[in-house]
Amino acid sequence: MRIDERGPRKRIILEPGEYHVTNNNVILSTLLGSCVSACLYDPINRVIGMNHFLLSNRRYAKNMPVCITEAGRYGIHSMELLINEMMMLGAKRANLKAKAFGGGNVLQFEATHDNFFCVGEVNSKFIKEFLDLEKIPLITSDLGGERGRVIYFSSGDYSVYVRKIQQKSSTQVAKKERNYWRSSVERQEKERESADIWG
Repeated sequence: MRIDERGPRKRIILEPGEYHVTNNNVILSTLLGSCVSACLYDPINRVIGMNHFLLSNRRYAKNMPVCITEAGRYGIHSMELLINEMMMLGAKRANLKAKAFGGGNVLQFEATHDNFFCVGEVNSKFIKEFLDLEKIPLITSDLGGERGRVIYFSSGDYSVYVRKIQQKSSTQVAKKERNYWRSSVERQEKERESADIWG
């Protein structure tokens, strides 16, 4: 996480795997490719939060809800951390509203013609499933496509400004996300092997 204090309001910039919650007058920002960010807010208690996550698995079955897959539990963990931290600042779960962004196919893991999703698709599917299960209204979203996005989430009026990035920049995002995705997959597989050995 980086903080940019230039300009009239502080901007907090998230990297993959991070989240931030605040009740201050700030802008939360991140650069997304295949990753997804959930921008949550409680307009009554004026608390906002944003995460940046990438589900990690080699393949995703289209006929199975993502939330109950092995990879889905990492998304659930990311969302629960965000929601719990917001509640610690005074937000009420019943007041939460959401906006969701990202899930572009910048990693170029081709969507197969069989029964499996690509990475961007499954991240988009996960966030919609999770919000639906948790009864958190999804007010707006910009998910999927072929290009990355920079998003800016304002604590003032809960608006999210989206800037699509050029193909050259998307390639740089893809390289960063591919490294993050590989390390996440490797970590997940090691955890599974460890559970098999000691379970």
